[in-house]
Order: sequence, then C-alpha cells, then structure tokens
Amino acid sequence: MKSSIDNIAVIGIGVIGTGWIIRFLYNQKKIKVYDPNIEQKKNLLKEIKRVEPTLKKIYKKKINLLKQLEFSKSLKDAVKNADLIQENAPENENLKKNLIKEISEHSKINSIIASSSSGLLPSKIQSKCKNPKRLIIAHPFNPVYLLPLVELVAGKQTDKKFINKANIFYSNIGMKTLILKKELPGYLSDRLQESMWRESLHIINEGYASTQDLDDAIIYGPGLRWSLMGTFLTFHLAGGKMGMAHMLEQFGPALKLPWTKLKAPALNSKLKNKIINGTKKQSKNRSVENLSNLRDNFLIDLQKLLSKYKV
Repeated sequence: MKSSIDNIAVIGIGVIGTGWIIRFLYNQKKIKVYDPNIEQKKNLLKEIKRVEPTLKKIYKKKINLLKQLEFSKSLKDAVKNADLIQENAPENENLKKNLIKEISEHSKINSIIASSSSGLLPSKIQSKCKNPKRLIIAHPFNPVYLLPLVELVAGKQTDKKFINKANIFYSNIGMKTLILKKELPGYLSDRLQESMWRESLHIINEGYASTQDLDDAIIYGPGLRWSLMGTFLTFHLAGGKMGMAHMLEQFGPALKLPWTKLKAPALNSKLKNKIINGTKKQSKNRSVENLSNLRDNFLIDLQKLLSKYKV
C-alpha cells in the first residue's frame, strides 16, 4: 500500500537522527532538518558521504541533497508542513515532553509525531502534546539506514489510525515494523538486550569470564542461530520431532537451576501453551527436519561471511 507521507521533519541529528535522514534520503523523501547545535550539520554531511559507497550496493536510486534536504533555522519552520516528524532528542522524559509540546504547537494537527525513544512510555511523553492521538514511538536500531527493525508503540491516547499509517510508511521504506500489543518500558528488543547485558555484568564482576569470552560466546554460538530464527524457533528445533512441547518438557526444569541471576516465571500450562502455539504458528506448518535444513544452510553461508568480516 502506498504511503501518503512525503514530507518529513527530523528534529535532532545525532547518531539516530542522522541514520533516519540517510534512510529517508535513499527512499527519495524530502526532509527538513533542525538541530540547535549547528555543528551537527557538518557531522551529518560527513556521514552521508562516508556511507554512500556502501549504500550504493543496496539502494538502486541516487540521492539529490539539493532537492531532498533542507536545513531549517527554527523548529517551527522544520515541522510546519511535515507529514511526519521524527524526533530524536536525548532520552530524558521531561525534555521530550516539552519538545513534543512545542512540535505539536507548530505542526499540522494530523501530522504524525514519532519519537525515537529507546524505552520511555509514550503515554507519559504525549501528556503535553496538542492532539496526543498522533504521538507514537518509532524505535529504530543503529545503524538505522541498514537495520530494518522499528518498534511502533502507542500510548494510552494514541489513535490506532496513526499507528496504521506509520506502519505503512515505515514498511514502504524497507523496515520491519514490530507493533507492540501494549506499551512497556524498554519495549521488546531493548529489554532482551538489557537482560543479557545485566547477566554479563554479573559474570564479569564475579570473575568468571572476560568481555572477549562473553562476546565469543554469542558470536560463535547462539548469535549465529538467532540471526535467522531468534530464540523460540531455535528452541523449537531443540525439541526434535516433537518440537517445542518436548523441549519444554526436557529443559523446563532447568529454569529452577541457578544458571542466571534472573528469576524465571512459573512454567505452568498456560505459559507452555502460549509458547507451543506461538512456535507452531511461526513454523508455518514446516517440519522440524525442513527447518533444520534451512538453518544448516544458513549457518554455512553465515560463517563464511563471519570469516570474511571478523574484527
């Protein structure tokens, strides 16, 4: 479905804002940019030049900075005609509340205001927004111009039609949208990353491993599998022909062992059914054997790439 969003404003051009601008440029969008720090303009142009040889490999169209990119001298000028405003201020709730209030006062009443927050609740940062129904979270991952995931999160006052409109827009610029069922601090991906980060800190603090050991533990093990199937389909295959149902039966008791500082929820029948039904849906009725062959071929190709690019 074609998106009706053509004119974009990007507020704040640090690492994430710059990444958004580059992705928008290569998707032929017109962008107005505002950042109170005028030095950021130099950094942005330098980064656009740096990534150009790489992005030529995946984006078939050329960019035209003169026609597509405009630097505004005020926030008001940047947002006044925008269909979507991508806000990228630092992760400070009060700062974002006030900035979003200002953006909402100068923008079209039905333009989407999308915050690139990495964990704040939209219900809180939309509290001062004029027409808060249009405020959403659009949380990307660095580098934004390459990584496709964007988590879309609605607040209590957000109208679903703005989430749907944003979903079409981000999908059309090559992103994998993940719409949260309800708002949650840290959303999904950052909560998963944070759990591993915290466990890693415990392991290092107690002298069990170095940072290199822990990185290698992911790079050469589960990380390779995760990049294709994530956690749940990977564990589904670990259950053999019976899939997730057998995996939970065999390894479920390990949740009670002191393998992590995190306390696991009770693995009751309700939780088991959610997991089993979820992985069954994910597998799209393909057999464990079929999925295993897919995984194995992927891992062969991926390890060739890892050997080529290993730092």
